[in-house]
Amino acid sequence: MTTVLERHFKITDRGSSVAREVRGGVVTFLTMAYIIVLNPIILAGVPDADGSFLGGGSEPGSGFTTIAACTALAAGVLSILMGAVANFPLAIATGLGLNAFVAYSVASQMTWADAMGLVVLEGLIILVLVLTGFRKAVFDAVPAQLKTAIAVGIGLFITLIGLVDAGFVRTTGNAAPPIGLGIGGELSGWPVLVFCIGLLLMIALHARGVPGAILIGIATTTVLAGVVQAITDTPGSNGDPTSKGWNLNVPSWPDSFFATPDFGLLGEFSLFGSFERVGVVAASLLVFTLLLADFFDTMGTMTAIGAEAGLNDENGSPEGAQRILVVDSIAAAAGGAAGVSSNTSYIESASGVGDGARTGLASIVTGLLFLLATFFAPLVQHIPNEAAVPALVLVGFLMMTQVTGIVWDDPDIAIPAFLTIVLMPFTYSITAGIGAGFIAYVLLKVTRGKIAEVHALMWVVSVLFVVYFAIDPITRWLT
Repeated sequence: MTTVLERHFKITDRGSSVAREVRGGVVTFLTMAYIIVLNPIILAGVPDADGSFLGGGSEPGSGFTTIAACTALAAGVLSILMGAVANFPLAIATGLGLNAFVAYSVASQMTWADAMGLVVLEGLIILVLVLTGFRKAVFDAVPAQLKTAIAVGIGLFITLIGLVDAGFVRTTGNAAPPIGLGIGGELSGWPVLVFCIGLLLMIALHARGVPGAILIGIATTTVLAGVVQAITDTPGSNGDPTSKGWNLNVPSWPDSFFATPDFGLLGEFSLFGSFERVGVVAASLLVFTLLLADFFDTMGTMTAIGAEAGLNDENGSPEGAQRILVVDSIAAAAGGAAGVSSNTSYIESASGVGDGARTGLASIVTGLLFLLATFFAPLVQHIPNEAAVPALVLVGFLMMTQVTGIVWDDPDIAIPAFLTIVLMPFTYSITAGIGAGFIAYVLLKVTRGKIAEVHALMWVVSVLFVVYFAIDPITRWLT
């Protein structure tokens, strides 16, 4: 058995061992298992255009268990596929940021099945772009520092989502400032206190290098929330932005810790239903937006993981980059087919690499643990938002650390990188940040007489982003 593993995964050649790969796979699972909790929180609390909630319920959070089980199933299967096909220590799960876009911007215009159909279409298009070599060509054309800026911007974006979902940051209802600290500039309510304690705990565990700091933090903070609820009997907020109650789930003790997984969302997508619902033009533009938002994420992630594992070549491309991109593209479509939004590669895989993982065997271990986790899906509907979203803030910090890779005294790259980073959280849009950065990069090269330094594909992508920003007038003109 060891010989078979050695031959397929090249474990010794990469300076690793079976034990290190298993340990790295476990660590990666522990650092990203929070998605089993966070994805239902993001997807289950937002109604579609018909007022229905994902999972078939009529109330916010009613589909938690089903979403959690399908999230874990998709992550498990796709992580195993990444390990077996690409032999790369990169795990896959539902993409944070993209799931928020699907929930808040796409499903609000159609049914959940229609929205997931668009995700499937977007994934299939990306797969075609990979198989034709276009996606890797664009990857090679994008300056490395812009790739870094994209990762940093996404980190700030998910940090803001976490702070808002916890009630730490709220809208003020005023022109200035539009958002502020808590309610009226003060942190109020027991749930916010639980969030703050959970965040400080996760930060402390991470700083001490404790494997699974995020998962341990979520579990501990959930217990704390249960104790607080037993003492205070705090109600839910019911969507009131001025409420001091729990944002989504009110903490409670589960009747059971495990159950037969409910995979009822599998296959719940309508491939072309959105075109009938919102029209060909609007649906096509949404696919285009999803495509742009999903297109570059894995490129930056696999580069960062490859660099940390010592698997990149002299041009900064990971070993087996094409196979990695193929699996990731399949994951995008598979996530939609599983009803849990687009799946993508996770930067948290760096934790496993830091613990010794160098091959796809680690990803297979991570995937198997996700499959086991499907039996514990009922737990998630008892975990309050405030106990889970501190993870978003910590992950945002981890992504922010890459900002040192940007040369800030070079305006040709510094200004586009700055726009990319700040516009993602300020506009609540990953795509807006990427688009502004790309357009600014091309513009600066032109105005500074460096047109020859702009790759032809950067011109193509920048023009597409101009179209994206002009979607409203274009839509009106076409319709």
